[in-house]
Amino acid sequence: MAFRNQETLESWLAEYRSLGRPLADAARVTVQDGDGGANTGLVIVRLGHAPTGVFIQPATQEASAWVATMEPREEILVLDPAGLLELSAELAAVSDLCAFLEEKSRAYEGTDVA
Repeated sequence: MAFRNQETLESWLAEYRSLGRPLADAARVTVQDGDGGANTGLVIVRLGHAPTGVFIQPATQEASAWVATMEPREEILVLDPAGLLELSAELAAVSDLCAFLEEKSRAYEGTDVA
């Protein structure tokens, strides 16, 4: 199964932080109830230049591929060139974290306990 419990994700996020990657401190792991009440874990990143959160998780329980989902916003976001550049850097950091988690998931050989 591709899902990872909170403890596994916390350890991967700690490793990611130790690498000094941008936006690593803005990411946190929270519990997400999976099928049958399983603790699947969910990585959340709060963007500083957009009023939205990003959720990072496996694409499906069977997949090792990870995806990022952005929360919907109620208000329009208007940015100048500098703001767009800062937001693009944050999105690049989220992409990097998503790729890191995908790599860790593909290499993972253990079994998570819900």
